[in-house]
Amino acid sequence: MYLEISKMAWGALVSNKIRSFLSILGIVIGVSTVIVVVGIGTGAKKQIADQYKNLSATQIMVMGMMGRGAITNTKLKAEDADVILQKVSNVSDTTAFISGNDTISYGKESSSASVFGIRDNFFSITNLDLLEGRFLTADDNEARSKVAVIGYGLAETLFGEDFDSNQVVGQVLTVSGGKKIDIVGVLKENGGSAMGRMSYDDAIFLPYLTTEKTILGGNTQATIVVLMKDVDYVESGMEDVTAVLRVEHNLKLTQEDDFRIFDPGSMVGAAQESANTMSLLLISIATIVLIVSGVGIMNVMFVTVAERTKEIGIAKAIGAKQEDVLSQFLFESIILSIGGGLIGVALGQIIIPILNKFDGWYVVPSFSGVILSFTFSALVGLFFGFYPAFKASRLDPVDALRSE
Repeated sequence: MYLEISKMAWGALVSNKIRSFLSILGIVIGVSTVIVVVGIGTGAKKQIADQYKNLSATQIMVMGMMGRGAITNTKLKAEDADVILQKVSNVSDTTAFISGNDTISYGKESSSASVFGIRDNFFSITNLDLLEGRFLTADDNEARSKVAVIGYGLAETLFGEDFDSNQVVGQVLTVSGGKKIDIVGVLKENGGSAMGRMSYDDAIFLPYLTTEKTILGGNTQATIVVLMKDVDYVESGMEDVTAVLRVEHNLKLTQEDDFRIFDPGSMVGAAQESANTMSLLLISIATIVLIVSGVGIMNVMFVTVAERTKEIGIAKAIGAKQEDVLSQFLFESIILSIGGGLIGVALGQIIIPILNKFDGWYVVPSFSGVILSFTFSALVGLFFGFYPAFKASRLDPVDALRSE
């Protein structure tokens, strides 16, 4: 029964191709737009995750205040990390590093790179993974060894894009001043940034004491990373770290802090919230397009009912029931919305790779976007097609046959 009604509905739509096409055009545009904007939102979230993947939600950063306002110097030093670990509760680990820039050379190739002087636990706290070789150790730091782990991007610059990481380990680099550094490890490609300022990929990592005494010299400031046991302890941890460091630095009540403390995990939350807001705004716009398309389908169905009044009267006169007429017109509406939804899904999948070819675009295909848009398009057809179909089913057959 319903198969025959479906065939009749399909035949009615095919008999007026232009009207049917214009009816589904809005659905096609709306569905493809939803798919693309969900992909844009997913891409933005992925970029944020990649950018901040080395930042833990439980991290606290402590930096010096040199050159800021009345403070011309800071007493912040690497040893403060050990004091914090001992005196602040709910701290799981701490590390310290210094950073700067230098020219790194290998043969005829050279590059300006970020230089990190680190403690051996730096890599575990920042979630950096090793591609080849080994990490730096506490013994390397104590011996002030001239060894280094380099980022993936720096390896590409110095050894070519098709470098063999196994062959890179063991090579000797030259830093400004002619100092020789042995490569003991290469990091996996990271793609993120260190505290939003320097790229880990384009960096070289050396033992803390080696960097401080031999490479960067004394004009550096320590940065301390504090890892709390749980995100719930971050706020109280920042207060406790501040109190401990003020005592450690012998600061009077009237003196300002000679360090700056902040929660880098909050940057992740703020960025993710912005991405979610953008996604919600774009999806809302696309949803409005779908609703407008639904209104268009309703208008078309009303016109169709008016044009086919006599047909409805004949159908009822020969025994068609109200539910039969209702089903036929409702099927026509659903076919329009589902057909437009399928075309919109296909169009959205075609648009996404095209957009990714342009600079500044990063759209990630999302299965949830497809389900959301297609489901909504089907519901639009059902919702906006029901009343015209109901009106058609309620027509009196005598009045319908008398109509011109």
